[in-house]
Amino acid sequence: MGSIPKENSFWGNSLFFKDLNYKNISAGLVAGIFIITGPTALILEASKNGNFSPSQTILWIFAVYVIGGLFGIFLPLYSRVPIVGGHTLTGVAFLATVTSQFTFHELIGSYLISGLLMVLIGALGFFSKLMKLVPKEIISAMLAGMITKYMVNFIVSINELLIVGFIPLIAFFIFSRWKLKVPPVIAAILFGVFGLILFHPLHNVQWTNAMMMPAIQLPEFNPLSILSVSVPLALLILSNDAAVAVGALEQNNYRTPIKQIICFSGLFSIITNFFGGQSANIAGMGTVICSDDAAGPKEKRYMGAVVTGTLLLVFGLFSWKLVPLIQALPKDFISVIVGFSLLGVFGTSLHQAFLRQDMKMSTLFAFIIALSNITVASISAPVWSLLIGTIIARYIEGITAAQGEKQSKKTA
Repeated sequence: MGSIPKENSFWGNSLFFKDLNYKNISAGLVAGIFIITGPTALILEASKNGNFSPSQTILWIFAVYVIGGLFGIFLPLYSRVPIVGGHTLTGVAFLATVTSQFTFHELIGSYLISGLLMVLIGALGFFSKLMKLVPKEIISAMLAGMITKYMVNFIVSINELLIVGFIPLIAFFIFSRWKLKVPPVIAAILFGVFGLILFHPLHNVQWTNAMMMPAIQLPEFNPLSILSVSVPLALLILSNDAAVAVGALEQNNYRTPIKQIICFSGLFSIITNFFGGQSANIAGMGTVICSDDAAGPKEKRYMGAVVTGTLLLVFGLFSWKLVPLIQALPKDFISVIVGFSLLGVFGTSLHQAFLRQDMKMSTLFAFIIALSNITVASISAPVWSLLIGTIIARYIEGITAAQGEKQSKKTA
C-alpha cells in the first residue's frame, strides 16, 4: 500500500527485456486491443455528437493514446507492478452524452478540473473515503442507464448487418463457452473485422498524407461544464478504472501504491487535457488482464503492461493516418464494436446496481434518470442521477456509509 520500493525501481534494474515471455506479451496485446477498439469508436461518436472538427478528433485520440501509453510504460517499469495505462472507456461513453452541450475548449477546462480533483484525492489519501460518499450501487446504476442505448443499438445493428453482425456474435458465444485463451470480446471484434473485409469491403476511405502535429489547446472554464462533466468524469475514472485495477492488483498479492496511482492518473490526465484528451489513467480491465495468473510468473507480469503501453503509444502516434480508416467503417459496425466493448461493463453494472434489496428505489431512480439523458438547469442527467440516487439512498432508504461498506464486504 505504501511507496514504490527503490530496489524494484526501473533505475535499479534496467535489463527489463529479459522479463518478456509469450504469456505477458499475449496479455499485453489483448489488453491493448481492448483499449484501442471500443473506446476509439466511442470517441468518434462523441466527436460527431459535439460537431468537433477532424483535427480536434484526431488530437483527442492522439492525446489519450500517446500519454496513456507513456503512463503504461513508465509506471510498470518503475514499480515492477502490472499497472496498465490507457484512458477511461466508461468516461468516454459518458462524454458522448454531453459533448453536444459544450464547446471543445469548455470540455478541456472541465477535464482539467477532473484531473486536478484526482491529484488532490490521491495526495490527500481520500480515495477510499470518496468511494463511500456515493454508494457504488448508485454509480453502477448511473453507468448502466447511460450505456443502455448503446446496448440497444448493438442488437439493432447486428440485425441490420446480418452476416457481418452474426459472425462476431457467434465467435463471442463460442469463445465464452469453451473458455479459450483469447477473451470473447477480442475474438468477437477480430472475427467482426474479418467478416467486414470478406462481405463488406471499404471503398470510401479518404486517406491523408498530411501528418498532423500535436498542438496545445487552451481550456475555457464554464461553471456548468465543470459541474456537469468534471465530477462525474472523476468518479467514473476512480470507480470503474482505479478501483477495479487496484482490486485486481491486490487480489494478485501486489504491493499496490494506491496514492501514487491516483496522483499519476491525475497528473498524466492534466498533460493529456492540454492536448485535447479527457484522461490518461490506470486502465481497469487492462490491469485485470495483465495482472492475472494467465499473464505468466507474477514478478514478470509488469512487462505485459509495458507491451500494452507500447501498442497504445504507436497507435496514438499514427492516429492521424488510422482515424480516416475507422471513420470509413459502417455506422452499424461501429455500434457492434462499441456494444461488444461495453457488454461486460453493462452486465457488471446492472448486477452491482440491483444486487441489494434495500436499495431498489435509489438505484432504480438513478438508472432511469441516467437513461432519460435529461438536462435540467443546464446540468446533465448523470449528475442528477448521482445526486438524486444518493439522496434517496441516504434519506429515504436510510443507507449509511457503514452499512454500504459492510454489505460490500458481504457480497464481494
